[in-house]
Amino acid sequence: MTITGAVSRASLAEARERLEAVIPSADLARLGADLFAVLHLIDREHGLRRAVSDPARDGADKAQLVQILLEGKVSPAALGLVADVVRLRWSKPSELSDAVETLAVTAESARAEADGRIDDLEDELFRFSRVVEGEAALRGALAGPGLPDDRKLGVVNALLEGKVTPATLTLVTELVLRPRGRSLEGGLAEYGKLVAQRRQRLVALVRTPAELSAAQRTRLAAVLAAAYGHEVHLNIELDPTAIGGLSIEIGDEIIDGTIAGRLDDVRRRLGTG
Repeated sequence: MTITGAVSRASLAEARERLEAVIPSADLARLGADLFAVLHLIDREHGLRRAVSDPARDGADKAQLVQILLEGKVSPAALGLVADVVRLRWSKPSELSDAVETLAVTAESARAEADGRIDDLEDELFRFSRVVEGEAALRGALAGPGLPDDRKLGVVNALLEGKVTPATLTLVTELVLRPRGRSLEGGLAEYGKLVAQRRQRLVALVRTPAELSAAQRTRLAAVLAAAYGHEVHLNIELDPTAIGGLSIEIGDEIIDGTIAGRLDDVRRRLGTG
């Protein structure tokens, strides 16, 4: 699931920002499942994957194709997000698939986060990976060709259902049934990293007098991530009183670059505010 192309990495960053914009109003119990369903479709239908990742094809045409294929089959939130994703540029078709998988895992992480259980999700994936590494028979049953998928699903449910977060059960089931060329341990490690990234991320409240474009949001998130050493999610709040510039609040730190903020600072210095 490693994305190597510079174009694809930039598109993935933008896709993740669009996912974050969807999450507050989405049915998180369904969003991850819908994104995984889309992943299964484009992994299975190679012609479709090439069509929706073709950089020479107009983005609106690709989005329309997705709308025709998926409308009524996935949630509106997932449909809108996938339509946005195929409009972006990807270095190669497989990196579009990898991006959709990343979004699906991130959506499941957001689901656990909303339930106050993201720490549990990260811990459960780690502990299950250690169980798999230490139990050769279990690893062979879940990752080998000997058992049909329905039997593998039965084993996973017997081990985990009712004992772990719903997001953990979804992610483990996905890796067991559709490893996408990875070992089970490798897939669990990759998913665990994505969960950890979300758990460790910072949230920045950005007040601005005018809406920021997607490119501006991506650049600002990249600058803040470089400054703080963590992924930074932007919560944008339109504030007409901010005459110009941005006010950014991260934790108890405020970075005020607005004109109003600078005027207030001048007034304080002059003793008139």
